[in-house]
Amino acid sequence: MATPLTADDLLRALREEGLTVHEVRDWRHHNRNTKGQWGPMHGVMIHHTVTEGTDYSVGLCYDGHPDLPGPLCHGVIDKKGEVHLVGNGRANHAGLGDRDVLEAVINEDAELPPDDAADTDGNRHFYGFECINLGDGEDPWPEAQKTAIAKVSAAICRAHKWTERSVIGHKEWQPGKVDPRGFAMDGMREAIKRRLADAPEGPEGPVSSEEPEGDGRPVPPKPQHPPYEPFPGSGFFHAGTHSPVITAMGERLVAEGCGHYEEGPGPEWTEADRTSYASWQRKLGFRGKDADGVPGQVSWERLRVPNS
Repeated sequence: MATPLTADDLLRALREEGLTVHEVRDWRHHNRNTKGQWGPMHGVMIHHTVTEGTDYSVGLCYDGHPDLPGPLCHGVIDKKGEVHLVGNGRANHAGLGDRDVLEAVINEDAELPPDDAADTDGNRHFYGFECINLGDGEDPWPEAQKTAIAKVSAAICRAHKWTERSVIGHKEWQPGKVDPRGFAMDGMREAIKRRLADAPEGPEGPVSSEEPEGDGRPVPPKPQHPPYEPFPGSGFFHAGTHSPVITAMGERLVAEGCGHYEEGPGPEWTEADRTSYASWQRKLGFRGKDADGVPGQVSWERLRVPNS
């Protein structure tokens, strides 16, 4: 269970996993939130488009069709392994599926039960990614595309501190569905597991937009150094760590009304830092192990710790 990622958080997570990401039109505000609830989030669902051609497939997933308005997913993964973001919020991709499957995903069970019922709203709880493939069992799945599926899934799992068991195929959710057809989801989950065991690759390159820049005036250069401290990794925060980053973090926690310091904050990681950070995680809506006081990437980036 997790609060949905913001558009910025999703984009950042995908880029840090080493993906090339394209922003399509007004994807940040394109959703079906007026038709139903969005969140809490429980997993990632993989589909195939039953189409060919990147431009056509991306356009269809953004706009939908008369019987099923778009967005039809959150992102489209093309044959080159590039991601096209088309929605942010509730999307028409999962439909009604099996409640027992949802419970297994929430619990991250080793095995999924049969999807023999359609009684639960999947659009509310799953991020959806459509992969360009005809789904006829003959259209190939390039390695670059399958790698991108693993990267997309790993990026979201990292952001929510999920394992690979939070990733399923449409065919494992809704009775009668066969997508994605052409590779085994168990094998894909193994690939995701291996990727999660390593650090993310880092940004592939600048994010591109599939919309014109505007009036053609020069774009100001980006600053050489980011204004905020990049996430140093959860392993950085342990007894004995001594850094000005810890002081800057504590000052931001105090500013957010989450400080639990009798003295300080100071440069050494202490129990007061952990308690204060747990308060910040709860303020963001995290619960349970997601609010243990050890910084994670999503909560860190939202805290905006000044560069030290």
